[in-house]
Amino acid sequence: MDFISVNRREFYIGLSLAISSSVFIGGSFILKKKGLLRLAGKGSTRAGLGGHAYLKEWLWWAGLISMGLGEAANFAAYAFAPATLVTPLGALSVLVSAILSSYFLNERLNVHGKIGCLLCILGSTVMVIHAPQEEAVGSLGAMAEKLKDPGFIAFAVCIVVSSLVLIFLVAPHYGQKNVLVYIVICSIIGSLSVSCVKGLGLGIKEFFAGHAVLKDPLFWVLLVSLVVCISAQINFLNKALDIFNTSIVTPIYYVIFTTAVMACSAILFKEWFHMSADGALGTVSGFLTIILGIFLLHAFKDITFTWDSLPMFLRPQSSHWGQPYMPLDSQETPVDKNALPARKCVAKALPPGCSI
Repeated sequence: MDFISVNRREFYIGLSLAISSSVFIGGSFILKKKGLLRLAGKGSTRAGLGGHAYLKEWLWWAGLISMGLGEAANFAAYAFAPATLVTPLGALSVLVSAILSSYFLNERLNVHGKIGCLLCILGSTVMVIHAPQEEAVGSLGAMAEKLKDPGFIAFAVCIVVSSLVLIFLVAPHYGQKNVLVYIVICSIIGSLSVSCVKGLGLGIKEFFAGHAVLKDPLFWVLLVSLVVCISAQINFLNKALDIFNTSIVTPIYYVIFTTAVMACSAILFKEWFHMSADGALGTVSGFLTIILGIFLLHAFKDITFTWDSLPMFLRPQSSHWGQPYMPLDSQETPVDKNALPARKCVAKALPPGCSI
């Protein structure tokens, strides 16, 4: 089987769509929050208390439209670029949200958060540079051949069986105690949803090219599978968010979900088979850097960091140390003549008759 590099033009289209998706999604949180704060200022019943006044707030609708555009761009990105590139770049939406909230919502971004933002940018850049080239899949027919691969069938069976075991046996006993239970369920199911998105993206491209995609049973199978997977994801992710702190759920979910997607994509599209050692190392390093950045953004966002928290030798100098240098007055200071003999004695090797 021939392995063909992804067309560079399509690669950059997918990259642009993935980045724009993060911008739209990150901005949508700010617009929605701004709208809800405006309503709270007017005395309207808050959404958390069952109010629906936000449906009359144009800022909230702007946020919803922005999120829709972001999800559409993300959906389209999978049709042009490797999933191993598109999925990790979703971390940029967290970065955009953190930066914009510090400007428009007056939320403080501490030193840990700023370092986390920088690490997210660096990690994303490294991943773009070393992005793997997936095997060319240009049609639903080629996608169908991929789905028949024994390796992917074994992977999908393992995902389904593991999910059922976690849902019906593990979750009832440990779901309320362990944050990993619900997150693992929605993450591994989510890895299959990305494959469905990839196939549907190819189908939509064929549809606009004039092919009879709607008559292909695979298109509808992928669509139904996507709806089921996304419904399960939303259900179990909401359970995790309802029970555990968001600052814990978000980074863990990102790490497990992205890892599962990268594994699924590697098995289905053979993305890693033709990567050089430095390319594989660069991709993994970029991913780990993003993980560290996400962790710093969320784990320490509620911690007030001050310079007093640093060790003494790392603290900035106090105000009197920062004053400009002032030369001494040129006028000579008076000298105590009684002290001169003692100085002379000290300067010499203490001859007899001289004492200190």
